[in-house]
Amino acid sequence: MHTIKVIGIGFALLGILLVAAPRLAVSAGRPIPFAIRLFLPLWFVGALINLWIGVSRAGYTVMEEAPIFLLVFGVPALAGLLILWLTSRIVR
Repeated sequence: MHTIKVIGIGFALLGILLVAAPRLAVSAGRPIPFAIRLFLPLWFVGALINLWIGVSRAGYTVMEEAPIFLLVFGVPALAGLLILWLTSRIVR
C-alpha cells in the first residue's frame, strides 16, 4: 500500500508541474517539456528518499528496495515521458 501511495505522490507532482509550468515565465513558451525536465530530477530525488527511508527505518536492504525504487520512479517517469512524446507529436 505504501508503494501505491508514493507512486500517487509522483503523479501528483507531475500534475502540479504540468499545471504550473505554463504560468512560469521561464518555460519560454514550451511548458510541457519544461515541466517534464523539472519533474524527472525532482522525482528521482523523491524516489531516492523513499529508498533511503525503506533501508534506514524499515530495515530492508538496498537489494530488497531496488526493485521498489525502479517501480516508484519508473511508473510516473514513464507517464511523464509518454505525455512529452504525445504532445511533441501533436505539435509537429
